[in-house]
Amino acid sequence: MVSDQYFFVSDLHGSVSRYEKLFFVIRNEKPKVLFIGGDILPSGLKSIVSGTDDFLKDIIIKGFRELRSDLKSEYPEVFIILGNDDGKFSEEKINKAASKGLWSYIHNKKVEHAGYSIYGYSFIPPTPFLMKDWEKYDVSRYTEPGCISPEDGKRTYEIEPNLIKYSTIKKDLETLFGNDDMSKSVILFHSPPYKTKLDRAALDGKYIDSAPLDVHVGSIAIREFIEEKKPFITLHGHIHESPEITGSWKDKIGKTFMFSAAHDGQELALIKFNIKKPGSAVRLLL
Repeated sequence: MVSDQYFFVSDLHGSVSRYEKLFFVIRNEKPKVLFIGGDILPSGLKSIVSGTDDFLKDIIIKGFRELRSDLKSEYPEVFIILGNDDGKFSEEKINKAASKGLWSYIHNKKVEHAGYSIYGYSFIPPTPFLMKDWEKYDVSRYTEPGCISPEDGKRTYEIEPNLIKYSTIKKDLETLFGNDDMSKSVILFHSPPYKTKLDRAALDGKYIDSAPLDVHVGSIAIREFIEEKKPFITLHGHIHESPEITGSWKDKIGKTFMFSAAHDGQELALIKFNIKKPGSAVRLLL
């Protein structure tokens, strides 16, 4: 019997113990699909300095190869994106593994699965962090107080200055989704949408040059997209402390079910859901 379980994880940040727990639960429960929502590697800044990252090859790719060998026909379909703490240079190894059927790398792509449209998108709005491989202006060329502009950070790859200056998440989403029917869609984002239970940062009472910091740090463009296009399910990560602050790892905008697998702790946060009954989703801390 084919499992109807769908797993979602995000923000594993190069933790060997989290990957070991993930491989263990996949091997034992054999989900139909696994979504991986980015920030899978050790610190991106370390990657900028060293220029190498064996973690992807030695831990992640090796682990999934062993899973596929053990599970054979019960190996799940895996959809993966990178996050803002993952160097874009890792795409080469990610794509090579995808070409061998280990997973589907879906950043800025659409794939079909069991009657559903699956999309992925990695970029997030500007942050206070120096690494900018996966950061873009959100809806305009505005940077929140305390954040570093996409034009002022560092990258692991070359990019035209005008692309940095003028591209936005809003424009990307318009291109990616166009006039697609979103009624049976699952979208793997790294950023959460703005002003939800999923994007609450620990910035209460903090100021930069007398300007109060916004405690909500998600994407306005992603929120506007959800409000307008009404996708079925959206998956998010990035803001680790949000579930503890708001008391919830899930939220809704209209009829859209939204889940976050970010977690501010050492455990692996695992979301399990049935794609036909997302209202019954659960989160486990392993």
